[in-house]
Amino acid sequence: MSEFNDILTDLKRKIVKPVYFLCGEEPYFIDEISNYIENNFLDESEKEFNQSVIYGRDVDMSAIIGAAKRFPMMSEYQVVIVKEAQNLREFSKAGGTDDEPTSKSASASNPFLAYVEHPQPSTILVICHKYKTIDKRTALAKAIQKKSVFFESKKLYDNQVPDWVNTYLKGLGYKINPKAAAMLADYLGNDLSKIANELGKLVINISADTEISTDHIQDNIGISKDYNIFELQDALGKKDVLKSNRIVNYFASNPKDNPLVLSISSLYGYFSKILLYHFTPDKNKFNVAKALGVNPFFVEGYERAGRNYGTAKLKSIFASLRECDLRSKGIDNPSVNDGELLKELVFKILH
Repeated sequence: MSEFNDILTDLKRKIVKPVYFLCGEEPYFIDEISNYIENNFLDESEKEFNQSVIYGRDVDMSAIIGAAKRFPMMSEYQVVIVKEAQNLREFSKAGGTDDEPTSKSASASNPFLAYVEHPQPSTILVICHKYKTIDKRTALAKAIQKKSVFFESKKLYDNQVPDWVNTYLKGLGYKINPKAAAMLADYLGNDLSKIANELGKLVINISADTEISTDHIQDNIGISKDYNIFELQDALGKKDVLKSNRIVNYFASNPKDNPLVLSISSLYGYFSKILLYHFTPDKNKFNVAKALGVNPFFVEGYERAGRNYGTAKLKSIFASLRECDLRSKGIDNPSVNDGELLKELVFKILH
């Protein structure tokens, strides 16, 4: 995320480059950079003549280059934003490989490569190439990285999402407690656009001087603060049989909101961290947090779970998780539904 923040910082300081090539699996960061340029570099009167938003599915590369080569009218810049650029065939061809004898021959076969090497300085051209990147071995990719702003937007790992939530809310002037951030990440996954949308709706109803808690998450987003995978992990870590069974029964009654495949995945991640705790030599709180990739707030819970689950038991738990996963896919499981499978899994974990 540091590269993303550096680009936004430069843009806010009006430090701009002629070409921005934004690509990768995570659309959120691409949209944030593109939207900032679209909304902040021209005033409303300038946008009418000097800003174009076009879509890769509707145009070809010659039209894009033609638009980029125009001069601005009564403005310092013109802005050309190409959305859905992954649909342009030129990027699938990628302007030649390392085997190209010269950059001149590659430029001749790809007009975008030629433009990148000699861009119009009064144009801000933004290419939004979502959901995948380009082959970095090609002449085009090398030219983009050398002569323009090349940004590869990568998906966050699940354990990075709570920190991202905290940073995002801090930027809006809000705070969130670690448990609420973890609960939100467990429920919404790593779809940052979806999370940002939910947080946007959440902060409308909360004053900035209030720390966001699990109660706020429950009341405004609809995630139960008592019956969620995060609380199930906590109950299992404590070996709280009653609470574990209450949550599992709730999951079984609401399978659509609590799919078994996600529960298995989350529990596998949780018990993997407990195993990693056992093999972390330095049990200092902050060292453990770093090794497990969690907020130090949660280390005490993993210490307690480590006392309750030794390595031999963990080996048995992983076997039960694999068995449950296979049976959920119909292997050696002719009739048991997902709710019953989860109840059986939790029984094996606790006993």
